[in-house]
Amino acid sequence: MVENEENKIIEKENEALNKIQEEQEEAKEKIGEWIPKTRLGKMVKEGKIGSIEQIFLNGYKILEPEIVDFFIPDLKIDFIRLGLSIGKYRRPKIVKMVRRKTAEGDKPSWVALAVVGNGNGYVGVGLGKSYDIPLAMQKAVRKAKLNIIPVGRGCGAWECACGNPHSVPFKVRGKVGSVEVVFIPAPLGTGLVAPDEIKKLLVLAGIKDVWMQSFGQTRRRINFIRAAFLALKQTMEYGIKQDYVRLSGLRFGFIQ
Repeated sequence: MVENEENKIIEKENEALNKIQEEQEEAKEKIGEWIPKTRLGKMVKEGKIGSIEQIFLNGYKILEPEIVDFFIPDLKIDFIRLGLSIGKYRRPKIVKMVRRKTAEGDKPSWVALAVVGNGNGYVGVGLGKSYDIPLAMQKAVRKAKLNIIPVGRGCGAWECACGNPHSVPFKVRGKVGSVEVVFIPAPLGTGLVAPDEIKKLLVLAGIKDVWMQSFGQTRRRINFIRAAFLALKQTMEYGIKQDYVRLSGLRFGFIQ
């Protein structure tokens, strides 16, 4: 009985994934028909802002996911596994059931964690929650687009010093709750020395080589991913001397 329910959940996940991919393709085709509702969206539509880099340089806040689709048409979507199914085969699930206590009893809902990025300097993470599995996943994708950030890349490893933007430019760390994640620059060819779910975030950010350390309750998957996201955000928030920028080959965001 329990295995049948778990199979139904996984089927709903797969249906929602296919639907989200179809909607993403339709959004690319219909971006010309987009009617913006915010001031930033209208500026983008009128051509007053020519790239997503200008949005971050001017400190604008993105409130419409269509802005991201407009400037990053090759955006990729992935989901973080939040648990395993119950039963013999223990298949991974990308949604997690949560319950809220009310006077009428327990009210179940679903949580999904999405990661979006173009594999070239832009990445976002979003958490979606709803009473329906497809709706939770759609909300997660929407929030991930709104939370997209540029990532600084470079060669911060003293063993390499090649000047190519293949790793993080310096040691960065992020902490959420008890979970702390540290990214350390690695020489060219090292690869991503990190768990599989963190690799999804790094690949979509465009990082090819890195060492990772983690501390705390890393099995709390949502806090784990959020801490890694905050660590990548730190690559844009440090003041850096121009000599080190030249030495490490530091680049921000999109690279031709």
